[in-house]
Amino acid sequence: MDQQVVFRGMRFDVVELQVQTPDGKQHKRQLVRHPGAVTIVPLVDDDRVCLLRNYRAAAGEYLWELPAGTCEPGESPLQTAQRELAEETGYQAGRLQRLCGFYTSPGIMTEWMEVFVATQLVPGTARPEAGEMLHTRILTWSEVWELVARGEIRDAKTLCALLFYERFVARR
Repeated sequence: MDQQVVFRGMRFDVVELQVQTPDGKQHKRQLVRHPGAVTIVPLVDDDRVCLLRNYRAAAGEYLWELPAGTCEPGESPLQTAQRELAEETGYQAGRLQRLCGFYTSPGIMTEWMEVFVATQLVPGTARPEAGEMLHTRILTWSEVWELVARGEIRDAKTLCALLFYERFVARR
């Protein structure tokens, strides 16, 4: 597969490549090569979860989100989840369990996101990265589902993780 880096960013690269599709034809594609990321469902207790109001420049507004972040070189997804949870919320998890994984936007990106559930949380002080505009909120599940129903949670990773958790963990 021929590929050329057309942009090198701080957290990802954009590459142009020639791919052969299953029908045997050659096509030029541009895609974002991403190191992978995590998102975390922080369970404060049986009825409450920690969400963030996070300013996103691409959306031009604050979005409701679960804590999340990009994997650093040499860092496992579990290590990334531990680091991001502490940085963004201040919580240390006594237990982090993998929930699922998914491609965030496979039409244009290689990003694979792992979702973890954090329990046995111990509060601490958040240490967001420079430029992050985060506001932590503890919400009941009823409040979360009201936000979902009203279309106020519009972040795909957050919707995916919350709905997967509700369907395959909470209902057990």
